[in-house]
Amino acid sequence: MKIGLIKECKFPVDKRVVMTPYQCELFKQKFPQIELVVQSSEYRCFTDEEYMLSGIDIVNDVSDCDILFGVKEVPLELLLYGKTYFFFSHTIKMQPYNRNLLACMLDLNVRMIDYEVLKNNGRRLLGFGRYAGVVGCYNGILTYGKRTHHFNLKPAYLCNDRKELESELNKVNLGNSKIIVTGNGRVGKGALEIIKLLGIKEVSKADFKNYEYDIPVYVHIDFSDYNARIDGSTFLSNDFFSNPKLFRSTFMDYASCADILIAGHYYAQGSPYLFTREDVKSPLFNIRTVADISCDINGPIASTIRSSTIQNPIYGYNPETETEDEFDKDSVISVMAVDNLPCELPKDSSEDFGSQMLNEIFPLLFDCKDSDVIKDATICENGDLTSNFEYLRDFLE
Repeated sequence: MKIGLIKECKFPVDKRVVMTPYQCELFKQKFPQIELVVQSSEYRCFTDEEYMLSGIDIVNDVSDCDILFGVKEVPLELLLYGKTYFFFSHTIKMQPYNRNLLACMLDLNVRMIDYEVLKNNGRRLLGFGRYAGVVGCYNGILTYGKRTHHFNLKPAYLCNDRKELESELNKVNLGNSKIIVTGNGRVGKGALEIIKLLGIKEVSKADFKNYEYDIPVYVHIDFSDYNARIDGSTFLSNDFFSNPKLFRSTFMDYASCADILIAGHYYAQGSPYLFTREDVKSPLFNIRTVADISCDINGPIASTIRSSTIQNPIYGYNPETETEDEFDKDSVISVMAVDNLPCELPKDSSEDFGSQMLNEIFPLLFDCKDSDVIKDATICENGDLTSNFEYLRDFLE
């Protein structure tokens, strides 16, 4: 079998890779029966020469490969007939902008396996969430510094790697600010890596709401901490997942005493919004810096009215006009809502992703014949949708 790591051809350019040069070396040691090549790319965060120095063949043509691995969607004109592909297809939620991609893959008899649905007992096996959290939290602190004019951090995308990014944290002066971190998945845990590197003191939920401090502090909360039954009965997680409309947000208990929100939670359709546009108008709403890592537009975080870009990550949300404004005005909320955060540290996020591929995915693909994990993540093959994704039929047609 021959596999290829394809170059990213979607714009704006994505510099991430499925495996680093060193990880390709490890792959060859672990799976000597599999031939591995890398398609030449001038944009990748690792150069062709770095792969060659690791003993990996660089090629322009990957048409003789059996399986092709990328990160982002492959442009329609570059899809190869009858091949097996792994990438983030962004089709499983019926994203309208990729309907043609799904149709084209069926026409070309492509076998498509989507990273997003590679799961074991419901647990996602890989993703870039950790580095979305790391970069998102860093950008949130950067936003606070620009808003207050207390310090100025180098943008993450201009840092060579995570080591340089971490060195920038020495400039941070958060005063006695109070920070909320939401989410307990990969994103939330990634955000906490930066919080802990800053040495910020964690306090209990009760103390966060009831006390003031002369140092920066943070509280880490998840969905059970900021949602309550409308009828006042006991909160049960299964009940919340099954009947989210029976719940209301209690996030204002935290928002009334916080300065910064680092939002790394997962939002399920139908769940209560963390805070609404009316909530933000309240004199009790104290948060003035929001890093919305999840970046759901016009969704659970009212101040996120659009995504921002890596080069221009911050905009202001005016609660009274409900429109964009200068981000450093006192009454305006400074919003960081970059929707492709891992791209800012492509080397580190790629290394993290490649490690997951080596440990979780490749053994299932090459050592386990007919793995259910791979089968269940296969969106289409043999010119048709698989049974797990039959729900896409109407969307497709």
